[in-house]
Amino acid sequence: MKLKLSAFMALFLPIFALAQDKLDTGDTAWMMMSTALVLLMTPAGLALFYGGMTRSKNVLNTYAMVMGAFVLAFIVWIIAGYSIAFGTNESASLQKFFGGFSNVMLNGISWKDLSGTYPTYVFIAFQGTFAAITIAIASGSVIGRMKFSTWLIIVALWGLVVYAPVAHMVWGGDGALLFDAGALDFAGGTVVHMNGGLAGLVFAILLGKRSGYLKQAMKPYSILFTAAGAALLWFGWYGFNAGSAFGANAIAGVALLTTTVATAAAGMTWLLIEWIIFKKPTLLGIASGIVAGLVAITPAAGFVSIGGSFIVGIGGSVIGFFGVVTLKKIFKYDDSLDAFGIHFLAGLWGALMTGVLALNDKELLWDGPLKASGDRMGQFMVQLESVGVTILWTLIGSIVVFYIASALTGGARVDEESEYNGLDESIHGETVTNA
Repeated sequence: MKLKLSAFMALFLPIFALAQDKLDTGDTAWMMMSTALVLLMTPAGLALFYGGMTRSKNVLNTYAMVMGAFVLAFIVWIIAGYSIAFGTNESASLQKFFGGFSNVMLNGISWKDLSGTYPTYVFIAFQGTFAAITIAIASGSVIGRMKFSTWLIIVALWGLVVYAPVAHMVWGGDGALLFDAGALDFAGGTVVHMNGGLAGLVFAILLGKRSGYLKQAMKPYSILFTAAGAALLWFGWYGFNAGSAFGANAIAGVALLTTTVATAAAGMTWLLIEWIIFKKPTLLGIASGIVAGLVAITPAAGFVSIGGSFIVGIGGSVIGFFGVVTLKKIFKYDDSLDAFGIHFLAGLWGALMTGVLALNDKELLWDGPLKASGDRMGQFMVQLESVGVTILWTLIGSIVVFYIASALTGGARVDEESEYNGLDESIHGETVTNA
């Protein structure tokens, strides 16, 4: 396991190849900090972002859905998810899709092992925060109407059936399907955002619309909470993107700046579109644009120029706005807090634009058509393949997981009275205020 991870890291950090078996305290410190930053994104940033947009009677349930997803998904990651994503499968054909069970409960991994220039234990924790936030993103599509018991079963199963295999195919090293093809996903455009956003839409459609959807106003609890959540997400995202350089190095600096540029451009773009169309520049619009920009730049952060980051951010905001304002109205699906509209669509844009805009710089890219021969069209086709495989796997896996969880809990949806009264009190026995 130690040798495989070292080779995996060398693909990202060729300039540090000579130091693969030597612990670097600077890289270790940065990766530990990045892990903490990504952790902050979920039970603080995403929970506040979603909690502010939901109705007052479901605020605590929304927060519990996100926080519950994080803690359970991380446990599942340690038990078997890491092994499926980054372990080694004895069968070469199966290795294309998942890594097997050789590292269940981190069996065979010592605290002394290194992943490149920092401890493997830190790599495991860092990647675990990615696994945890991905399914938490999906919760935004089903807020206000899903049983908490059903949700927890979905979280546990989905992390093994959907997330870990997708992470393996993209990031799992030699022998993994999309990794061998040369797919570029710097920090999780396909693995995290397309994956979580599409799963959310699948769950929302199978669960059905909220009572009164499109017939009555469903006012957000606190736009201020949502804006604060967006700010925390932006802060934590530096761990997400710059941390995916796997060290305190120049590539981390590239990712940090491109992330900032794309996010600022996206926030301003959403604000201007809203101002032009609806004549009101809203705080919710700025917050939504910020998150769309963060999502869009994630797969491209370490690969594109500053000019490219502007294009990725602006385009991600435009397509996110279209998904939230127009697409949802056309198809009338009830994606409660727009997990699909922002995360899937902006992630899709970013994944495809990575192939179009990635710098032809051999010190920045993983192995792939663009690095090997300068074949940009070939790289774009690989990006299309990675998008297609992710969609297909996530779609099928999420449907299977939903029906299993639903069967185990006697149906996935809460009863009408609980939905009417709100899930805070009916499920958790708590209310957001003492009044």
